[in-house]
Amino acid sequence: MSKKRFIFSSESVGEGHPDKVCDSISDAVLDACLAQDKFSRVACECYAKSNVVIVGGEITTRAKVDYVGIARETIRRIGYVHDDDVFHADRVFVQVLITQQSPDIAQGVDARRAKGKKTAKQGAGDQGLMFGYACNETPELMPAPIMFAHRLGRALTEIRKSGKVPWLRPDAKSQVSVLYEDGRPVAITNVVISTQHTPDVDHDEIEKFCIEKIIKRVLPLDMLSDRTEYLINPTGRFVIGGPQGDTGLTGRKIIVDTYGGMGRHGGGAFSGKDPTKVDRSAAYMGRWVAKNVVAAGLAARCELQFAYAIGHPKPVSVSVDTFGTGLVPDDDIARAINRVFSFEPADIIEQLDLRRPIYSKTTNYGHFGKDDPDLTWERTDKVSELKRALGI
Repeated sequence: MSKKRFIFSSESVGEGHPDKVCDSISDAVLDACLAQDKFSRVACECYAKSNVVIVGGEITTRAKVDYVGIARETIRRIGYVHDDDVFHADRVFVQVLITQQSPDIAQGVDARRAKGKKTAKQGAGDQGLMFGYACNETPELMPAPIMFAHRLGRALTEIRKSGKVPWLRPDAKSQVSVLYEDGRPVAITNVVISTQHTPDVDHDEIEKFCIEKIIKRVLPLDMLSDRTEYLINPTGRFVIGGPQGDTGLTGRKIIVDTYGGMGRHGGGAFSGKDPTKVDRSAAYMGRWVAKNVVAAGLAARCELQFAYAIGHPKPVSVSVDTFGTGLVPDDDIARAINRVFSFEPADIIEQLDLRRPIYSKTTNYGHFGKDDPDLTWERTDKVSELKRALGI
């Protein structure tokens, strides 16, 4: 019988990508609010173009926040500090357009009774559907293509910030295509890196550096071969980058932030949102649950989907799909999940301890798959309980 073969590609972007600049500012504002007032309600979005940054949104907080200073410091930390940068930490014009959270939304989220509200419990901050995903392709229990793409971007950033390669600049993208046979990743067929650079460096030098010092250093050598195609700065030149070359918006890299397209996405962005927004907190919850299912050996792949109505505490649906890899039927896994975990928004916040200034750690190179104790949704601490709930 012939093997089922397909190629799957995922991309990542560097910290200096204009969309990620905006994500980083939004999450830095969120962390600044939570550091002073853990009950802050934050929905912060940014726009960046040329030498302009607009920080907008709805924020209700007791915190004293220097929005302009946070934007400049974030841009400085990313690395837009060169004399020839049009988008420069000390020279950008920052406009702030912040109002408070709508009281109509607040009464739905607050744990109190309100006219027309069916419960006094804390409700979801919006309607919507969220997904969580995990698989056993990598040690992080994440899909291989997106993890490989993140490795490339992280390595580029580390070398750039070390100063060892002075021609590197902040904007960068990576993409990895992986060959699967019978559902398992077996080879890397294509690697794309586009990295911003100074005008004086030769393309051949960039290509050699990216292949030898980045790709072959961080990707598994047994998955690379003489058949792997490398496309390095395929336009031939990438001098103008960042918000000078492209427009940045918060929340436009949701597939980069999650599973690289391998797992589905409900559509809601993460950055700049406090944990009462289920777009973010419930997606983290879904990852925690799915990862524990896979870590328990109950499935090789697991995807959760659940949905909420604004102001209502209980999800309107919870479903599980193990894509035929489950040790037991999906319905049984779903029942065990509902016994072990609570999906009410207030319980998600408590279970994952989300009222902390931890969100700048999530912004770049994916919100999932990182080894950091602050990112509680990456724990596999419910394995034994899931097994007990299934009588295993």
